[in-house]
Parts: sequence; structure tokens; C-alpha cells
Amino acid sequence: MSLVVEVVRSGFVESVHRARMLTVDAGGRPVRVHGAVDAVVSPRSSMKPLQALGMLRSGLDLDGELLALACASHSGEAFHVDGARKILAGAGLDESLLRCPEDHPDDRSVTAKARIFMNCSGKHAAMLATCAANDWPLDTYLEPTHPLQRAIRDTVEELTGERVAATGVDGCGAPLFFVSMAGVARAFRAFPLSSADSLERRVFDAMRTHPEWTSGTHRPEAKLMRAIPGLMLKAGAEAFDAFAFEDGRAGVVKIEDGGQRARVPVTVAALRSLGLDAPELDALATPPLLGGGRPVGEIRVRAHREPPGDAAS
Repeated sequence: MSLVVEVVRSGFVESVHRARMLTVDAGGRPVRVHGAVDAVVSPRSSMKPLQALGMLRSGLDLDGELLALACASHSGEAFHVDGARKILAGAGLDESLLRCPEDHPDDRSVTAKARIFMNCSGKHAAMLATCAANDWPLDTYLEPTHPLQRAIRDTVEELTGERVAATGVDGCGAPLFFVSMAGVARAFRAFPLSSADSLERRVFDAMRTHPEWTSGTHRPEAKLMRAIPGLMLKAGAEAFDAFAFEDGRAGVVKIEDGGQRARVPVTVAALRSLGLDAPELDALATPPLLGGGRPVGEIRVRAHREPPGDAAS
């Protein structure tokens, strides 16, 4: 069965997105599989919890809200910006050392552009703090051969159980490690299933306890984590999502054309396939399509049986 997201306007399906999905139960057994989940993908910012773990293993000293910010694709709200500056100041550094691109915050009333506003600035601040803790070079911290990035790559390979298939460049300039969706699901399960005093659990607890710090006050990722206590979820660019629940249930979602409007409805379907649900998810499962300012349709997830000979599923 293939999984598609239909964009329905006035009763007419005007657009379709194809999705891949993998969900596993608390024992790691597949529950729902749609698409080529063993093929190599680009998880983008869904890998930030693994990057943060690699930094903790290398001596980064963060916890709570600031550790959640190190895992974040944030909205550039005032508390995000202040937090990134606190991470830098704690290491005796300042924002002039950041190598992420300049950007606006999501609040478009702020017209200035700065690196500290960029949604990955928390991660970059943490990377610089890790380098400072180890006396590693600061100006080359984004190079794949830098000790920091080698340590992160080792962490990715350990938790996914795979060799990195390729290394690219993420939107923020940091190395991007390509693995399979199945590998990402294995990695995410490691966070809640590790011992209470482990670094993995520290990442898990920081993200699920401070969802606004990992995304933004009004972002769907924060809404999902608030609605389902015990859920750690991380979105990535090009419509990628990965999550894990405290008992080891986990899932990974990828919209093949990168269409972000399809991502959250499929993620809700993935959560519900594992029995993870709450009333707040209804509005995210089938968001309305507007016409003239009023609802005239919806975005909905549908499973379709492929015609004979179609290997896409």
C-alpha cells in the first residue's frame, strides 16, 4: 500500500503528495511501512538530537532548556535568541563566531537579519561551546574533517546501526549525514530506552520537557509534544519528521516532494498507528483548506493499493 496526502478543494482532489512512513512498536517491530524506508534519505534537522548527543559525549555541558535549544529548529523568538547567547557566553564566546547564515526570525515585525536569528543558531552555539571545551579550532567547526564533526558522525553511525552513506551540507552549513529511515527510527528509540542517567536520556528529557525550545511557541511540533506527554519529536527540512515515545514506540515520516503542508497530517497518522493520540491532534490531522477566508476543503491522508506491477509501495 502506498500512502498519499490529498489536497481537496470544493470536493475536487487538486494535488497529491506521496509519503513514506515507518512506525515501530515498543519492541522495535514494524507496525506501518509505506514506501522505501530502507533507502538512503536526507533527514535534515531531524538529526539534531543525534548531533547534540555527539556534543555531550565530547564534553558539552548543557541541560534542560538550553540543551533543548541545541536540538532545535527554532522560530527566532526572544527566548530562543537569548538562549543561544547564553550558550555562547557560558563558553566565553560571542555570536560573531557563528557560521550559520543570517536570517530573519519568524516574527516578521523584526526586519533585521542576523546569524543569531537563524533557526539552527542554538545548535551552532552548542557546536562552538563543544569546541571551546576541547580547545578545538573554532573557525573550521563546520568542516567534515573537524574533530567535532567526526565525533558526531561516529554517534550517528552508532545509533543508526549503519555506515553513513554520504555526507552533504545542510541548509545551515553543517555536515549532513545520509542514512535510511529505518536507521533514524533505530536511533530515536535509543533516547528513551537508555538508562535514566545516560546522556541519551538527558537529550530525550530536555526535548520532551521543553517543546517550545525545540521549535517554537506556535509550531506544530510543540503542539504535538504538549498533547502527548512523553513524546520527543523533531522536524527536518524537505518534510521529514522523526519521533520516539518514552516506551520505545517510534516513527519516521518523509514527504517525497518535500511538501511541508503534508508533513504534519502524515505524522499524526503515524502517531495514531501506534495508539498515540489526543483531542488536540484532530485539527492537525486534517487541516482545513481555505477559500475566501473560510474552509472549503481539507488536507487528508489516504492509503492506496498500487496497481499490479507498481513497485513504489
